[in-house]
Amino acid sequence: MTHTAPLAAQQTGENVASTPVAEADVDPYIWLEEARSEEALAWVKAENERTMDLLAKDPRFEQLKAEALAIFDSEDRIPFVSIRPDGLYNFWQDKANPRGLVRKTTLASYRTDKPEWEIVLDVDALAKAEGKEWVYQGSTCLPPEQRMCMIALSDGGKDATVLREFDMVTKSFVEGGFELPESQGNIQWIDRDTLLVTRNFDTSLQTESEYPFTTRVWKRGQSIDQAQEIFRGSPKDVWSGASLLRDGKAVIHGMTAFRAVSFHETEYYFQKDGDWLRLDIPLKASPYGIVDGHILFSTDVDWETQGQTFPADSLVAVDLEAFKADPNGAKKTLVWAPADRQTKQGATVTSESLYVNLLDNVRGKVVKFDFADGKWVQSPVDLPENATIAIAASSDERDEVMFTVTDFLNPSRLFYRDGTDATAEVLKTSPSYFDKAGAEVVQYEATSKDGTKIPYFVVKPKGMKLDGTAPTLLTGYGGFQVPRLPAYLGTTGKLWLERGGVYVLGNMRGGGEFGPNWHQTAIRENKQRTWDDFIAIGDDLVARKITSPQHLGIQGGSQGGLLVGTAFTQRPDLFGAAIVQIPLFDMLRYHLIGRGASWIGEYGDPRIPEQRAWIEPYSPYQKLVAGVDFPAPFLWASTADDRTHPAHARKGAARLKELGQPYYYYEETTGGHSGGVDNEQRAQLQALQFVYLLQRLGGSAGGE
Repeated sequence: MTHTAPLAAQQTGENVASTPVAEADVDPYIWLEEARSEEALAWVKAENERTMDLLAKDPRFEQLKAEALAIFDSEDRIPFVSIRPDGLYNFWQDKANPRGLVRKTTLASYRTDKPEWEIVLDVDALAKAEGKEWVYQGSTCLPPEQRMCMIALSDGGKDATVLREFDMVTKSFVEGGFELPESQGNIQWIDRDTLLVTRNFDTSLQTESEYPFTTRVWKRGQSIDQAQEIFRGSPKDVWSGASLLRDGKAVIHGMTAFRAVSFHETEYYFQKDGDWLRLDIPLKASPYGIVDGHILFSTDVDWETQGQTFPADSLVAVDLEAFKADPNGAKKTLVWAPADRQTKQGATVTSESLYVNLLDNVRGKVVKFDFADGKWVQSPVDLPENATIAIAASSDERDEVMFTVTDFLNPSRLFYRDGTDATAEVLKTSPSYFDKAGAEVVQYEATSKDGTKIPYFVVKPKGMKLDGTAPTLLTGYGGFQVPRLPAYLGTTGKLWLERGGVYVLGNMRGGGEFGPNWHQTAIRENKQRTWDDFIAIGDDLVARKITSPQHLGIQGGSQGGLLVGTAFTQRPDLFGAAIVQIPLFDMLRYHLIGRGASWIGEYGDPRIPEQRAWIEPYSPYQKLVAGVDFPAPFLWASTADDRTHPAHARKGAARLKELGQPYYYYEETTGGHSGGVDNEQRAQLQALQFVYLLQRLGGSAGGE
């Protein structure tokens, strides 16, 4: 999924029945679940060649690819940074450095049009020297100096990474330093010579979801086998581990631990007098950070405690010293609670304050929180209105924070604030990549099957004739409490809007646009509501004569790929094209493929007959049957995807081929779930998809 490490897989306490299907007897394509078997890779090669022959020979392909590549390789795009004590760090990819550079500069230099960058790590050179398909996946550094780091490298873009100790000053890996083999999981620095390690130490110490459930303290000079285990969850968890309770000044106040008993339910613990004490908080609540001598908690459900009720999505504070003395008895106070149609999206803690990114009726704002004179004080950060706002970077040592501001038609801007009352400063502005002249954004509502109003955005030409002929691309996500928000369209603007296309973004239930309840009302037995919402938007677009089924295409990735799969199999008459990206698709075996078991909390467990009854009616793979005309979907995946796994898309394409249905299939051999490919590969995939849309949807965007 588009989220990263999970916080769980469903532990229901129910008896899990064996799947009432003899899998090998009824599914002739299980062999495609072996990601790198010779037979599967030969199939992929043949399918890629077929799709390239169908799409790359289109006279528009090379132009579309060139336009996309120019955007990806643009050297005047914003170089987003992280703020560290010795400067601003950036990871940069371009034509000359397809795998990327880790580099740094100063704030003064960054303010200029052409910052002077100092290269810290050349990933291309490293990959060449070591003969690996290295994809840089970030670093975890020892505070407060952040000189010593554990660099995460993925072979080909998998979620699983190798961790190696790196010195940011000498710009080199530490000879004989800490090093961990490929695995899921993470680490934290306790001190210069000690790590807290939560990894898959061996297959017996990983969960059904293939994540770790034990944590060790690893001292320099020890082998990892000698490291002391300090916390153990259960193999039935999705993921478990221990973590340091550390403030922004790098002071460690203790140790916490968690057991994710479902994707959305987690038990938390605090180490008190050498024992692990379970915190008396809801399963859908979690620690949020340390601010002004308080530990904060966030809750996704109403939290009744100490004679008061904190509403879902609120922030709750406990005095840190009181918490350390009595974790469950310390007094709790409200910091913030959402107003109607508000929800918090993210937060960061600087040396001085807490900054929370809010959504207010799908519009962004940022609020600063401080504890002063015995109470919590909030003040709005002066940023543009009616835009999508995100926290881009912050400093632990100083009260510095950066924000991005964007919308569909206007390039992103990067704002900087130093904690004073001064207006935030615009540091960088992204260039315009497409001509927005004559375009407009409108918001409509569709009525879903149960009567719920579902908002969606339409980006279209002003004064467009409403005759149902506009080629239209509808996209969305609708899962895991993840919102899809207006953001600069970039390549979509250049490759689609400029060619007369209409773009539509849906905000279905299951997402996070309106808080936890918007999500929780469309999970497990109610997941069909997400698919109903998306289909309702499609019907509404047709009813408004913005488009018609032969001109309406849909697109989505990961959970969004499942969304598209359910839509075109449930309503094949409504769509003329469907791009199914890195999807979940076989929902009766998803718990056995990749890391699917971790998402049982979202969808249910198909091994349990009652829950299988929720899932089977919408599982796209099983709905591919003879006698139905499907809209020739374009399925694509990545061989290196160890999260949703390419088998889902592969099996969908194989089943369509068996049925004699038209389809397209393409698979990147590297990149993984998060798309860690070079710009040339990204541009090629973009071009293939938009050629497909232009061929399928026709209209004014379909001319050659």
